[in-house]
Formats: sequence, structure tokens, C-alpha cells
Amino acid sequence: MKKFIRAADACIAVMLIFIYVLVGVGDYSLPDRISTYSSKDISYNSIYKVDVTENSQVDFQNNARVSPSESEIKLLGIIPVKSAQVTHESEQRVYVSGECFGIKLYTDGVIVVGTKDVVTDEGKCNPAKEAGIEKGDIIISINNVKMTSSSQVEETFNDNNGKDYEITVKRNGNYKKFTLTPVYSKSEGRYKVGIWVRDSTAGIGTITFYNPENSSLAALGHPITDVDTNEIMPILNGEAVKANVTKIYKSTDGEAGSLSCDFTNEAIGSLSVNSNCGIYGKYQCALSDKRLYKVANSQEVEKGSAQILCTVDEKGPQLYDVEITRISYRENNDEKNMVVKVTDKNLLEKTGGIVQGMSGSPIIQNGMLVGALTHVIVDNPEKGYAIFAEKMMQQSEEIK
Repeated sequence: MKKFIRAADACIAVMLIFIYVLVGVGDYSLPDRISTYSSKDISYNSIYKVDVTENSQVDFQNNARVSPSESEIKLLGIIPVKSAQVTHESEQRVYVSGECFGIKLYTDGVIVVGTKDVVTDEGKCNPAKEAGIEKGDIIISINNVKMTSSSQVEETFNDNNGKDYEITVKRNGNYKKFTLTPVYSKSEGRYKVGIWVRDSTAGIGTITFYNPENSSLAALGHPITDVDTNEIMPILNGEAVKANVTKIYKSTDGEAGSLSCDFTNEAIGSLSVNSNCGIYGKYQCALSDKRLYKVANSQEVEKGSAQILCTVDEKGPQLYDVEITRISYRENNDEKNMVVKVTDKNLLEKTGGIVQGMSGSPIIQNGMLVGALTHVIVDNPEKGYAIFAEKMMQQSEEIK
């Protein structure tokens, strides 16, 4: 009898530990905010359940959102794990693309990409650094004159006789003022401030979708960052143009490949937002040949087979087989909600896996748009990260 009791106690202890682990994992990995298109209960991994009608203030019948409701995510529908804000939204459909395009961006302000020493009679010094200006700062104005281009900044700094400059910069969302004192470089015969700046960039990517509700386009799934500072580039304005793939540099273990493209003069649209969820703007192209898909909520995404729509040759957007191997609901992980593995032999033969330029390629599963590729995993280029389509859709809806 004692042995039986000890065995029962051990089983209960193991079961309690198992439940405790599942609750802890759920609390860490499950989202704090949930969107849904219906009144059906939500399930994560078949073990975590959400009753979306519990304490709901949503009129499901009329498809109207009154306000988010607080609901419990429960293990097996019984044991509370965490609370989540549940929002009911109308079902949304977009035209998925998969077409490669050229990106031209001009910044809102001028980015400081570095500072450098100036050689004077007294030795080397770094005026910009000594003034407090840092790599990644965005120069907004000099002597109260708004700066819009690197050439304007250069002309302003070159036109001086050693007088101080009052510099306003934007850093981490905050505005700061600095006094920058030039120093005389005898070798160059003029005053110098020791600063490098950039005001524009260009690149290629893939259009994810066009939103017919507000004529917006969404692409990349990740932000465009400055190559030197790694800061998100603030957009003043930008342009999306059609591009033709001319060559593929295949990915290999340890080295990401890329698409090489020629830009055309045919505009797709304008670009106005550069965010953690991608780049966005207004489209000005015909959508007659595009595929219309429902946008999936994050909880509708499943591990398993899917397809990506991307352009790697003159045939234009084509569907290729992939597998979603991992799903993460962490809300601070915008660009890495999923891990996707390329399984299509034809695509592997052409590209070696995922290459630069494929960012934004739509991911289709169960007849829905579930996400977009964002980054290649360099050490294993058959795999890459992806963002939920739901997040890109939310950003798209804010485009005016």
C-alpha cells in the first residue's frame, strides 16, 4: 500500500511539474493581444484555449467592434495561463504580389554616418565628436535652417570662417541641440567639422500585397536601415519602381546570396513609411493580374507545408513549396514570427535557398496570406525568418 501511495505521489508530482512548465511556457510565448474574425474559440498548439465570447463586448453578428475584451488563455481550457486583449475585426482581403521592385528613398533629415579626425597645427581632433554628435544622429537643422540633403549640409559646412554652428539633431526620437566648432585644416586650407552624412538610399525587395481598402502597398516585412549606422532610415519621400531580375547570386552556408536587378522607369507607387514591419506607401499600378487572398490572423498560422510567392527570373511571381517549422507569438519580435524552410527543389537549384531581395515574399497557407519572408538565416540559407501578415496588415491600414 505504501509503495502504491509513493508511486501515486510521484505521478502527481510529475504531472504538477509538467503543468507548471506548460503554464510557464504559455505565459512567456503566447500573445498579449489577439485579433479574430469570428466568435469561434481560439486554440494554440491544441492545448491553449481562448473563449473569445467570455466578457465580450463585441457584436459578432453585425461584425462590429465595440472595444477589446479581456479574456483568459487557459491550458486545456481549464487552467488559467494569462490574460489577453481580444479584438474582433472584419475579415480582410488583399491582392498578394510577389513581384520584385526597386526602392528609392530620401530621408527626412540627413543621417550622420560617421565622424572623423581633422589634422590641425596642434594635432588631430574630432570637432563633431567633441560637440556631442554621434553616428546615427539625424541632422534636422543647422543655424535654424532645415536640412534636406547631404549636399545642403556640405555647402553649409564649407561656407564658414571658423564660426560656431548650432546643430539640431534627432536621436532615438528626441531632439537635441549642439554647438559645433570647426577647426582649421592647414593641409586643406579651410575649416572642417569632421562629419560624414547620407540623405538617400536605393535597393531591391519584394512587394507583399496591395490593400484595395486604402490603395496602400506593403513590402519587405522589415525596415530599411542605414548600412553604416544600422538605424531605421526616416523617410521624407520615396518611390517604388518595377525591376527586372538579371542575375542570381546563390546563397551558400555562411554567405547570403542576392538578386541582381535593373530598375525600370515604370513607377509602382510612392513610399512614405519605413517601420519595423516593412515599408509602405500608395500604389499607382493596375491590379488585374493579382491574386486576392484573405489575411490570416496569427493563430490561424500552422506548422507545416506552405508556399511562397516570389520572383527569381523573367517569369515573374511564381509559387514555391516551403515548410513553416517554428511559430513565435512574442510581440517584441516583429520580424521573426516564423521560421520558414525552402523545400522546393527548383527554387533551391536556382537560389540555394533564400537570398537578399526576396524579403517581402508572401507566404500562402490554407488559401490565406499568413506572412512574408524577412531575413535569411545565413548559416543555413534554406531557412529564413518571416513576419505575420496580420502585423503588416495593421500597419497598412494606417497609411493615409
